Amino acid sequence: ILRRQPEHLLKYVLKELATPGELTKSAMIMGRKISASAVNEKIAKYADEFVICSECKKPDTKLVKEGNAMIIRCLACGAHRPVRTNI
Repeated sequence: ILRRQPEHLLKYVLKELATPGELTKSAMIMGRKISASAVNEKIAKYADEFVICSECKKPDTKLVKEGNAMIIRCLACGAHRPVRTNI
């Protein structure tokens, strides 16, 4: 479980795949045909960038807004780092 807003993940994946799309109650609908492996690759990239702690490699993190920056804060080891916000 990523513990992120589905809209945040959707926005990231759609931008990375350069396609329009939307989120329904049970599915993500994309504007063109895309292979499952390409979508899974982008979700894994999202997890590395916005979920996994860079220090302890655990997924026990949360996104926190501090001023103008988004920070990923690890609940397991206490580490924190900025993440890109231009998605």
